[in-house]
Amino acid sequence: MAAPQTKPQPAEVPPHPPRKSNVVDNFKTLSGFEGRELELGKAVNVVLRTLSNTAGYAHEINDALVKMHLNAMQFAKDQGLIDEWIEHDLKTMRPINERVGNIIRKTGQKEIALVGLFDRTACHFQLALENEAEEGVRRWKEPFGYVLEQARRIGQFDLTVEEIHEQFVKPRLYGYARDMGVEIRVSDIGEDGWISCELVG
Repeated sequence: MAAPQTKPQPAEVPPHPPRKSNVVDNFKTLSGFEGRELELGKAVNVVLRTLSNTAGYAHEINDALVKMHLNAMQFAKDQGLIDEWIEHDLKTMRPINERVGNIIRKTGQKEIALVGLFDRTACHFQLALENEAEEGVRRWKEPFGYVLEQARRIGQFDLTVEEIHEQFVKPRLYGYARDMGVEIRVSDIGEDGWISCELVG
């Protein structure tokens, strides 16, 4: 007998303090972090500690996230499980992507797909530190090459950025878009290291 399906519940996120909400506040110089100074201080401390870490190489603020991705992708490659890894990722993200798809169908705004894939999600902008956006297109600098270059020298990984892009990045983006009900086109990595994703149709 199959286990009963449970409906996903929205995450409970504590509300942030309201933004400027009245005439007086509009004349104040507020940061938007009032009441969250401790949280901001911790975040800045992590950034400074990361950027100060030059052991082996100068670390960027996405270093840990890049390494975790590389570790997972290398494992999938070594075990011959790339397809299974991709499908697991798509399954994990499906509830979110289908929710975005529902919003797109209700509003008719396909641009929401790109907002969901790139602008709104920390999963993207914490990984890819350089991003550009215009209507219908998003561009970003390939994020794995810098750490991969350092790690390959000591034998941690044998992946290439092209391999990552073709076997891991493209299939996931196309799968996300499919679950949202939109069609996209993802470019190859340019000579400048930049990638683009555009809406089709």
